[in-house]
Amino acid sequence: MFSSVLIANRGEIALRVARTCRELGIRVIAVYSTADRDTAVVRFADEAVHIGPPTHRRSYLNVPAIIEAALCTGAEAIHPGYGFLSEDPDFAEICAQNGIAFVGPPPESMALLGDKARTRALMTDAGLPLLPGSRKTLDSADEALRFAESVGFPVIVKPAAGGGGRGMAIVRDAGSFSRAYLDCQANAQAVFGDRRVYVERFLDQARHVEIQVLRDAFGHAVSLGERDCSVQRRHQKLIEETPAPDLPADLLARMGRAAVSGAAAAGLIGAGTFEFLVDERGDFFFMEINGRIQVEHPVTEMVTGVDIVAEQLNIAAGRRMALRQQDVVPRGVSIECRVVAEDPARGFLPTPATLTEFEPPGGPFVRVDTHGYPGWSLGPDYDSLLAKVVVWAPTRAAAIARMDRALGEFRVTGPGLCTTIEFLRGVLADPLFVGAKHTTALIDHLTRM
Repeated sequence: MFSSVLIANRGEIALRVARTCRELGIRVIAVYSTADRDTAVVRFADEAVHIGPPTHRRSYLNVPAIIEAALCTGAEAIHPGYGFLSEDPDFAEICAQNGIAFVGPPPESMALLGDKARTRALMTDAGLPLLPGSRKTLDSADEALRFAESVGFPVIVKPAAGGGGRGMAIVRDAGSFSRAYLDCQANAQAVFGDRRVYVERFLDQARHVEIQVLRDAFGHAVSLGERDCSVQRRHQKLIEETPAPDLPADLLARMGRAAVSGAAAAGLIGAGTFEFLVDERGDFFFMEINGRIQVEHPVTEMVTGVDIVAEQLNIAAGRRMALRQQDVVPRGVSIECRVVAEDPARGFLPTPATLTEFEPPGGPFVRVDTHGYPGWSLGPDYDSLLAKVVVWAPTRAAAIARMDRALGEFRVTGPGLCTTIEFLRGVLADPLFVGAKHTTALIDHLTRM
């Protein structure tokens, strides 16, 4: 195992990774921007290195500064968390060139997974079911429109280098397609530095279900089960839960087997998540693979007892994974709610603020992943996530009740601050969610009411 790990990230995920490192006896090295000088992970770490000004391109995406920090502090490995450099094959290659282990897939696998269009083609060849869509990127609006008309509207235009639900465009008719295609290209270039896009059929009424997998360098892989991520705004998740409610066990088992097969086909090493859509008939379709830890990983940990970060570190250290599929025995129900500094009444507009009060909930079977505290300034430079509230209970009804109680206890205030707490409580009480009849269209339905 590594003796020291640098965490190339910030916020709650940096602190969460640091805690597992501390439990494993690993020296924790944090990096921080000027804006994050006083954050929790900096105080928690054994050593912290300043890497640049607030803007992420000059700090958390500043590869030379991060590599220099690792070399100067003697870090044996870098854990990238999620976002930022977590899916950058060039960064993984640079780590290897400097003798630093990267906690994630090898560069060649990451390059493949980062190209969503190439991944679609690979998974098609591996036998995974996909929605009708282009096997390659579409380089002109005319070519893309012809393809969209061939598969039928509505369609969704997606950045080939995309992730996190960003930059996508749903198009419902030919008349609005060209403008949406060009906007998606421009957004993809601005956000990901890559203008390539592809097109696939869009399902209005679907469940978004993902499978968590682990695979080591010796070819051994396991599925840790599914997470239902159907409650989303702007294709970004707000509530996640496991097990996926009201879906047949045989369907979920087939999805798990497909994910394990897909991981082998992609050469995935480490933690990965296979994302699927499930339609009204109960058919499932592959969407994409994320070769990193996910924001919503705590719900899987709560029902399986598996520390996914510890498994990542073991695999990155070259160890064989001791976990076997028969060891994965999920128990109970876990739900995660993302509390973000956004105003649901204004289209989930971010509301940066300095926190005057911050008192997370507690109690039995409640986990809160956060780096917030009174006096912390949530600026405009980073994601608006304040905390992830995660609960466990023996049944789904009990988990919903526990989550509602926990959210009701959460005290967070600041000048101009709005959060999603009350909105989330409204979703938890909605009959469609309670009855497990919700789809990815739920938030749009609620915000139109």
